[in-house]
Amino acid sequence: MNLPTALSLVEPLDRQTLGERAYAQLADLLISGRLAPGEKLSLRTAAEVLGVSIMPVREAVSRLVADKALEVAANRAVRVPVMSATQFRDLTKVRIAIEGHAAAEAARLRSDGNLVSIASAEAAMRAESEVKAPDLPRAVELNKTFHFAVYEAAQSPILVEIIRALWLKAGPVINLDLRGNPDRLAKGEAIRFHADVRKAIEIGDAEAAKVGIAADITSAANFILSRGGLSA
Repeated sequence: MNLPTALSLVEPLDRQTLGERAYAQLADLLISGRLAPGEKLSLRTAAEVLGVSIMPVREAVSRLVADKALEVAANRAVRVPVMSATQFRDLTKVRIAIEGHAAAEAARLRSDGNLVSIASAEAAMRAESEVKAPDLPRAVELNKTFHFAVYEAAQSPILVEIIRALWLKAGPVINLDLRGNPDRLAKGEAIRFHADVRKAIEIGDAEAAKVGIAADITSAANFILSRGGLSA
Protein backbone atom coordinates (compact mmCIF):
# COMPACT_ATOMS: atom_id res chain seq x y z
CA MET A 1 0.00 0.00 0.00
CA ASN A 2 1.54 3.33 -1.01
CA LEU A 3 1.45 6.38 1.26
CA PRO A 4 -1.35 8.35 -0.48
CA THR A 5 -3.61 5.28 -0.36
CA ALA A 6 -2.82 4.72 3.33
CA LEU A 7 -3.59 8.34 4.17
CA SER A 8 -6.95 8.09 2.46
CA LEU A 9 -8.03 5.62 5.17
CA VAL A 10 -7.24 7.99 8.04
CA GLU A 11 -10.10 10.10 9.40
CA PRO A 12 -9.55 13.86 9.80
CA LEU A 13 -7.98 14.59 13.19
CA ASP A 14 -10.60 17.21 14.18
CA ARG A 15 -13.42 14.77 13.54
CA GLN A 16 -11.76 12.10 15.67
CA THR A 17 -11.17 14.61 18.45
CA LEU A 18 -14.80 15.74 18.46
CA GLY A 19 -15.98 12.13 18.45
CA GLU A 20 -13.81 11.35 21.48
CA ARG A 21 -15.09 14.41 23.30
CA ALA A 22 -18.72 13.56 22.53
CA TYR A 23 -18.15 10.00 23.75
CA ALA A 24 -16.51 11.19 26.98
CA GLN A 25 -19.29 13.65 27.78
CA LEU A 26 -22.14 11.25 26.98
CA ALA A 27 -20.38 8.53 28.98
CA ASP A 28 -20.14 10.91 31.93
CA LEU A 29 -23.89 11.56 31.74
CA LEU A 30 -24.45 7.81 32.12
CA ILE A 31 -21.86 7.27 34.85
CA SER A 32 -23.24 10.21 36.84
CA GLY A 33 -26.85 9.05 36.52
CA ARG A 34 -27.99 12.13 34.62
CA LEU A 35 -29.64 9.84 32.10
CA ALA A 36 -32.28 7.54 33.57
CA PRO A 37 -33.04 3.93 32.60
CA GLY A 38 -35.47 3.95 29.68
CA GLU A 39 -34.79 7.62 28.85
CA LYS A 40 -34.49 8.41 25.14
CA LEU A 41 -31.52 10.32 23.78
CA SER A 42 -32.04 12.72 20.88
CA LEU A 43 -28.91 12.85 18.73
CA ARG A 44 -29.86 16.28 17.41
CA THR A 45 -30.43 17.72 20.87
CA ALA A 46 -27.21 16.17 22.15
CA ALA A 47 -25.31 17.71 19.23
CA GLU A 48 -26.78 21.14 19.99
CA VAL A 49 -25.93 20.90 23.70
CA LEU A 50 -22.38 19.71 23.00
CA GLY A 51 -21.90 22.35 20.30
CA VAL A 52 -20.91 19.90 17.57
CA SER A 53 -22.41 18.53 14.38
CA ILE A 54 -24.52 15.39 14.55
CA MET A 55 -21.76 13.17 13.08
CA PRO A 56 -19.48 13.07 16.18
CA VAL A 57 -22.55 12.40 18.34
CA ARG A 58 -23.62 9.56 16.07
CA GLU A 59 -20.14 8.05 16.31
CA ALA A 60 -20.14 8.41 20.11
CA VAL A 61 -23.58 6.81 20.39
CA SER A 62 -22.48 3.91 18.18
CA ARG A 63 -19.60 3.26 20.58
CA LEU A 64 -21.91 3.43 23.59
CA VAL A 65 -24.32 0.99 21.93
CA ALA A 66 -21.37 -1.36 21.35
CA ASP A 67 -20.51 -0.93 25.06
CA LYS A 68 -24.15 -1.88 25.85
CA ALA A 69 -24.49 1.41 27.72
CA LEU A 70 -27.16 2.55 25.22
CA GLU A 71 -29.51 0.56 23.01
CA VAL A 72 -31.45 1.13 19.80
CA ALA A 73 -35.16 0.38 20.21
CA ALA A 74 -37.39 -1.15 17.53
CA ASN A 75 -38.43 2.33 16.34
CA ARG A 76 -34.74 3.29 15.96
CA ALA A 77 -34.87 5.51 19.04
CA VAL A 78 -31.71 5.50 21.15
CA ARG A 79 -32.32 4.99 24.86
CA VAL A 80 -30.72 3.97 28.15
CA PRO A 81 -31.33 0.23 28.74
CA VAL A 82 -33.78 -0.77 31.45
CA MET A 83 -32.05 -3.14 33.85
CA SER A 84 -33.75 -6.08 35.52
CA ALA A 85 -33.19 -6.99 39.16
CA THR A 86 -31.37 -10.14 38.04
CA GLN A 87 -29.04 -8.15 35.79
CA PHE A 88 -28.43 -5.62 38.56
CA ARG A 89 -27.51 -8.36 41.05
CA ASP A 90 -25.10 -9.86 38.52
CA LEU A 91 -23.55 -6.46 37.83
CA THR A 92 -23.21 -5.83 41.56
CA LYS A 93 -21.32 -9.10 42.07
CA VAL A 94 -18.89 -8.21 39.27
CA ARG A 95 -18.42 -4.68 40.64
CA ILE A 96 -17.63 -6.02 44.12
CA ALA A 97 -14.99 -8.37 42.70
CA ILE A 98 -13.29 -5.87 40.39
CA GLU A 99 -13.65 -2.67 42.40
CA GLY A 100 -12.70 -4.51 45.58
CA HIS A 101 -9.52 -5.69 43.84
CA ALA A 102 -8.79 -2.12 42.73
CA ALA A 103 -9.18 -0.83 46.28
CA ALA A 104 -6.82 -3.52 47.58
CA GLU A 105 -4.26 -2.58 44.93
CA ALA A 106 -4.68 1.08 45.87
CA ALA A 107 -3.73 0.25 49.47
CA ARG A 108 -0.54 -1.41 48.21
CA LEU A 109 0.48 1.01 45.46
CA ARG A 110 -0.94 4.47 46.27
CA SER A 111 1.28 7.52 46.00
CA ASP A 112 1.28 10.56 48.25
CA GLY A 113 -0.66 12.40 45.55
CA ASN A 114 -3.28 9.66 45.48
CA LEU A 115 -3.71 9.92 49.25
CA VAL A 116 -4.35 13.66 48.94
CA SER A 117 -6.95 13.11 46.19
CA ILE A 118 -8.74 10.36 48.13
CA ALA A 119 -8.79 12.36 51.38
CA SER A 120 -10.06 15.47 49.59
CA ALA A 121 -12.86 13.57 47.85
CA GLU A 122 -13.88 11.78 51.05
CA ALA A 123 -13.96 15.03 53.04
CA ALA A 124 -15.97 16.86 50.36
CA MET A 125 -18.73 14.24 50.30
CA ARG A 126 -18.82 14.05 54.08
CA ALA A 127 -19.20 17.83 54.27
CA GLU A 128 -22.02 17.77 51.73
CA SER A 129 -23.86 15.11 53.72
CA GLU A 130 -23.76 17.26 56.86
CA VAL A 131 -25.48 20.35 55.46
CA LYS A 132 -29.19 20.83 56.18
CA ALA A 133 -30.26 20.63 52.54
CA PRO A 134 -27.55 18.72 50.66
CA ASP A 135 -27.12 19.22 46.93
CA LEU A 136 -27.87 15.67 45.73
CA PRO A 137 -26.49 16.05 42.19
CA ARG A 138 -23.26 17.37 43.73
CA ALA A 139 -23.23 14.46 46.20
CA VAL A 140 -23.52 12.04 43.26
CA GLU A 141 -20.58 13.70 41.55
CA LEU A 142 -18.54 13.60 44.77
CA ASN A 143 -19.35 9.92 45.25
CA LYS A 144 -18.02 9.20 41.76
CA THR A 145 -14.96 11.36 42.38
CA PHE A 146 -14.12 9.45 45.56
CA HIS A 147 -14.49 6.02 43.97
CA PHE A 148 -12.35 6.88 40.98
CA ALA A 149 -9.71 8.57 43.16
CA VAL A 150 -9.42 5.19 44.88
CA TYR A 151 -9.30 3.24 41.63
CA GLU A 152 -6.73 5.58 40.06
CA ALA A 153 -4.49 4.83 43.05
CA ALA A 154 -4.29 1.19 41.90
CA GLN A 155 -1.87 2.46 39.19
CA SER A 156 -3.59 0.42 36.47
CA PRO A 157 -5.16 2.32 33.54
CA ILE A 158 -6.60 -0.94 32.21
CA LEU A 159 -8.33 -1.64 35.53
CA VAL A 160 -9.80 1.88 35.61
CA GLU A 161 -11.03 1.43 32.04
CA ILE A 162 -12.81 -1.80 33.02
CA ILE A 163 -14.42 -0.11 36.02
CA ARG A 164 -15.61 2.81 33.90
CA ALA A 165 -17.29 0.29 31.58
CA LEU A 166 -19.09 -1.19 34.60
CA TRP A 167 -20.19 2.26 35.77
CA LEU A 168 -21.56 3.03 32.31
CA LYS A 169 -24.12 0.30 32.99
CA ALA A 170 -24.56 0.83 36.74
CA GLY A 171 -24.53 4.65 36.84
CA PRO A 172 -28.07 5.31 35.58
CA VAL A 173 -29.44 3.02 38.32
CA ILE A 174 -27.27 3.70 41.36
CA ASN A 175 -26.74 7.43 40.88
CA LEU A 176 -30.24 8.33 39.73
CA ASP A 177 -31.52 6.54 42.81
CA LEU A 178 -29.24 8.57 45.09
CA ARG A 179 -30.41 11.79 43.43
CA GLY A 180 -34.03 10.97 44.20
CA ASN A 181 -33.56 9.60 47.71
CA PRO A 182 -31.89 11.98 50.16
CA ASP A 183 -32.37 9.33 52.88
CA ARG A 184 -29.45 7.41 51.43
CA LEU A 185 -27.14 10.35 52.00
CA ALA A 186 -28.60 11.31 55.37
CA LYS A 187 -28.34 7.73 56.62
CA GLY A 188 -24.58 8.09 56.38
CA GLU A 189 -23.63 4.54 55.40
CA ALA A 190 -21.72 5.62 52.29
CA ILE A 191 -19.92 8.29 54.35
CA ARG A 192 -18.85 5.68 56.91
CA PHE A 193 -17.70 3.20 54.27
CA HIS A 194 -15.75 5.90 52.43
CA ALA A 195 -13.97 6.85 55.65
CA ASP A 196 -13.12 3.19 56.28
CA VAL A 197 -11.68 2.83 52.78
CA ARG A 198 -9.64 6.02 53.08
CA LYS A 199 -8.15 4.92 56.40
CA ALA A 200 -7.36 1.44 55.07
CA ILE A 201 -5.56 2.85 52.03
CA GLU A 202 -3.63 5.33 54.18
CA ILE A 203 -2.23 2.55 56.40
CA GLY A 204 -1.76 0.12 53.50
CA ASP A 205 -4.37 -2.42 54.66
CA ALA A 206 -5.40 -4.05 51.36
CA GLU A 207 -7.97 -6.42 52.88
CA ALA A 208 -9.75 -3.66 54.79
CA ALA A 209 -9.86 -1.46 51.69
CA LYS A 210 -11.38 -4.32 49.69
CA VAL A 211 -13.97 -5.03 52.40
CA GLY A 212 -14.88 -1.34 52.67
CA ILE A 213 -15.56 -0.94 48.95
CA ALA A 214 -17.54 -4.20 48.89
CA ALA A 215 -19.66 -3.00 51.83
CA ASP A 216 -20.30 0.35 50.12
CA ILE A 217 -21.42 -1.29 46.87
CA THR A 218 -23.51 -3.92 48.69
CA SER A 219 -25.28 -1.38 50.89
CA ALA A 220 -26.30 0.78 47.93
CA ALA A 221 -27.41 -2.25 45.90
CA ASN A 222 -29.53 -3.63 48.75
CA PHE A 223 -31.24 -0.26 49.15
CA ILE A 224 -32.06 -0.08 45.44
CA LEU A 225 -33.35 -3.67 45.32
CA SER A 226 -35.48 -3.10 48.43
CA ARG A 227 -37.38 -0.31 46.68
CA GLY A 228 -38.50 -2.65 43.91
CA GLY A 229 -38.00 -0.18 41.09
CA LEU A 230 -36.19 -2.55 38.74
CA SER A 231 -37.95 -4.74 36.18
CA ALA A 232 -38.53 -8.39 36.97
